Amino acid sequence: MKVIASSLRKGNVVEMDGKLYVVLTAQNFHPGKGTPVTQVDMRRISDGVKVSERWRTTEQVERATVDEREYDFLYEDGEGFHFMEPETYDQIAVSPDVVGEGRVYLTEGMRVYLKTFEGVAIAIEFPQKVTVEIAETEPVMKGQTASSSYKPAVCTNGLRIMVPPHIGAGTRVVISTEDNAYVERARD
Repeated sequence: MKVIASSLRKGNVVEMDGKLYVVLTAQNFHPGKGTPVTQVDMRRISDGVKVSERWRTTEQVERATVDEREYDFLYEDGEGFHFMEPETYDQIAVSPDVVGEGRVYLTEGMRVYLKTFEGVAIAIEFPQKVTVEIAETEPVMKGQTASSSYKPAVCTNGLRIMVPPHIGAGTRVVISTEDNAYVERARD
């Protein structure tokens, strides 16, 4: 199926030269002069080689048809990360290089979208927002307003993020999985 280059997102699978590539990052650039372009970093599924490609935003790109389903995360072991399809209870093991840096977001029972091609997991899509707990941060200062100044914090999963000054250790916050940015305090 042909799509325009500017519609590519992280996790999409593209077919080029008879090979499948999974999109790692996709950015659209709109220079003041000239034509807008889409810069895409991809990983070739067959051998894991990373490739960088640049297209005009209106160019057509062949998007591969892959099986995309929801899976629940079960556990991690020596084989990799194990997921279960909630309807059929089929389990699938996903290699650590497919999960990549997203491993810090995985919690037991988390629902993700897995893209499979011929029974092999090739890409994973995490929820846009996840809730994490702050393990340590600088102490809360009395009278400090919620201004635009942020302070560093470490989450219980080891992730380092920037949070507003009023957030203390033990607080659960919602972060964006796209750029690890603080969204809001968790409502639970």
